[in-house]
Amino acid sequence: MNDQPLLLLFMIAATVYVAKLWRDDGRAAAAGRPHPRALPGAVPAGSRAIILAVAGALLLLLFETWGEIRLGIAGEQSHITVLFGIYTLAAAVIEELIFRGYLVITHRGCVVRWAGILVASLLFAALHPFLWQWDGGLVWTTGLKGWFSTGAVFLGSLWFYTVRFARWNPGRSLLPCFAAHAAKNLGVIAIKAAQGFLVGWW
Repeated sequence: MNDQPLLLLFMIAATVYVAKLWRDDGRAAAAGRPHPRALPGAVPAGSRAIILAVAGALLLLLFETWGEIRLGIAGEQSHITVLFGIYTLAAAVIEELIFRGYLVITHRGCVVRWAGILVASLLFAALHPFLWQWDGGLVWTTGLKGWFSTGAVFLGSLWFYTVRFARWNPGRSLLPCFAAHAAKNLGVIAIKAAQGFLVGWW
């Protein structure tokens, strides 16, 4: 998608609009007037929950980066533009709404919930194009880098679900999930920039 700036701009704008809707629902909930059809997790969250969520995400990114260096696959990263980087920050909102918001099983016990989380996290990881790419057709890229990056995304998804249902997030707000996901993506952008994989504005 690096070579489709207009599509990226459209998707960023759409995400900003959805984020506004979520914020409006969150403000209504905070004022004691929750919207009956509010977006999932649109409730306030404490600063402790946000800090813990971000810290966990950055720790995972640290281990992922260390692992890539140790395995000698750090040089196999993809190049991204600044605009694509901004899109990944915005996409964190949509991905969290879909996976940590809608794709959850509640009111059926902890075991069933976590079974659903494992399946959803596998789907979340598989949808990220590390084991495949679309180049006029589906092309499999099942090397060490592909498996390692997919595994890292899977672990990230488990952490974001943990954040959603942790005791220190009693309202099950998605705000800490947004913050954690965006922080991880921002860290990835910073690492790519430091390693020379951030190329051009769009």
